[in-house]
Amino acid sequence: MALMGIFVSSFLIGFSGAMMPGPLLGVTIDGSLKKGWTAGPVIVLGHGILELFLIMLMIFGLRDFFAKQHVAGFIGLFGGAYLAWMGYGMIKSGLNKSVSLETAGTGRSIDTKNLILAGIVVSASNPYFILWWATTGMESIRLSYALGLSGVFCFFCGHILSDFVWYTAVSTALSRGRKLLRAGVYHWLIIILGAFILVFACYFLLNGWLMLRH
Repeated sequence: MALMGIFVSSFLIGFSGAMMPGPLLGVTIDGSLKKGWTAGPVIVLGHGILELFLIMLMIFGLRDFFAKQHVAGFIGLFGGAYLAWMGYGMIKSGLNKSVSLETAGTGRSIDTKNLILAGIVVSASNPYFILWWATTGMESIRLSYALGLSGVFCFFCGHILSDFVWYTAVSTALSRGRKLLRAGVYHWLIIILGAFILVFACYFLLNGWLMLRH
């Protein structure tokens, strides 16, 4: 049950990064219009390869450092604060209807001949991606590692599955004339998931504060 809880929570938290318009979504839209519905999952494959590398680095390269209680406490506070800011931004954007799928692909066009490489490069060069893993991602891994490598594995599976679900849905919708994903549905999904993200932010903040007090 604990492993299932990690899987489900990481799946839902993963949408905090997946659903917000950004470079990866722009590449997905660009690729979907040229390659069809397969562009989404292929780009996420490259995205996932980079994330798996980061997780392995955090576990085996920096495990002892991040196992220190005061370090873990500060990570929890910063991760919770960033997650709260993210959730607030999602709710505000959904209510104001200031985000849309149409505007996400209007930036620089990325070469989609190698979509896997595009997923890696675009993710690595995105400050939002780096900041998420340095704060919220690190705290999620620390909590998951309490159950060993199996906990981290469940976290990664749930996290990457959210990316696959969302970007596959986007690429499928675009390849079929954008009839499967309407703006109103998108805005409500942003609001609901933003509220969920705020709940986890409170948990991270409380957990970090308690660790610093001991």
